[in-house]
Amino acid sequence: MLQVLGWATYLRTSILLFALLMLSVAVGACGESTNTAVNATSTLQAGVSGNPQSGTSNLKGTLRLGFFPNLTHAQALVGIGNGTFATVLGSGVKLETRPFNAGPAAVEAMLAGELDLAYLGPNPAINAYVKTQGQGVRVIAGAVSGGASLVVRADVNITNARDFAGKKIASPQFANTQDVALRTYIIQAGLKTKDQGGEVEVVPTDNANILQLFQNKQIDGAWVAEPWATRLITEAHGRRLLDEKSLWPEGKFVTTNLLVSTKFLNEKPELLKAFLDAHVQATQFIQQNPTAAKKILNDQLKALSGKGLEAGVLDQSFSNLEVTIDPLKSTLLKSADNAFNLGFLGKQKPNLDRLYDLKLLNSVLTEKGLATIN
Repeated sequence: MLQVLGWATYLRTSILLFALLMLSVAVGACGESTNTAVNATSTLQAGVSGNPQSGTSNLKGTLRLGFFPNLTHAQALVGIGNGTFATVLGSGVKLETRPFNAGPAAVEAMLAGELDLAYLGPNPAINAYVKTQGQGVRVIAGAVSGGASLVVRADVNITNARDFAGKKIASPQFANTQDVALRTYIIQAGLKTKDQGGEVEVVPTDNANILQLFQNKQIDGAWVAEPWATRLITEAHGRRLLDEKSLWPEGKFVTTNLLVSTKFLNEKPELLKAFLDAHVQATQFIQQNPTAAKKILNDQLKALSGKGLEAGVLDQSFSNLEVTIDPLKSTLLKSADNAFNLGFLGKQKPNLDRLYDLKLLNSVLTEKGLATIN
């Protein structure tokens, strides 16, 4: 009888312990679910407020990045300035950054093995692709649309491109994106540049020198990217003759893409994917936090050039461009046609079928639940 009672007690005790154990598991599971929801909300809020999201800190290596101290390279300036690049890449990655004035110089550095990635305009990217017979570089993401204008002196009688005859018009560098746009505009007006036996002198020189030449009345106009276009207006009393947006369908055209050397793409895909993650985060931050983004941009411009932009210049310049991860391929192909017609791409029109490689970008976008790029 005692034995039976003992077993009964034991059985009741076991059932009670088992029930308590199941209750504990259930409570624990509920607690885990709640914490996950809180963490997801915190992450979302961090993304909106601009705090970079890490998760790739186990990476090792060096990444060498080229960019311009222009607003049209906004992701580069913001990604460096607010720590997004460094945070996402992690402490095991050494990020080396190098500013350039214009695309051709950055391309030379990349083809010489001195850069892995660069924020570049379409025409330097095309030139690099053609120079390496389609083997050396790939466009892996978009960065900026718009933000380029033709500005002329207010005291010179220029109302359209036909008035360029006998005038000097500057561009940031020979064969760069704005240089190609300017020369194409001149030809479409029925004129020729002086180096082609015509009447318009194109003066390729760096942006800071363009501003000085404009102020000294040594040039009559310039086709430049922001913030230089707005600076020519506010600081040198110029007049915006043409916003390049007006020449493109829906006002969208590629000003800046993200270009990578194929060597780096093939050898360091995980590191490159992490940088693309950071690039997307920087783009979202600028889109969602324009006021904070403008402050970071201005701080970076001041650090790089010794002088920031006045508030009015910054606001106007920033409003003239759009950050995007879409490389706007059709507009690059049009720029390639223009460059070829100018004689910049050799005697045979290049095949650009392999210029784009968006697999890693689309992988990042898919993981973030964002629409991919076709």
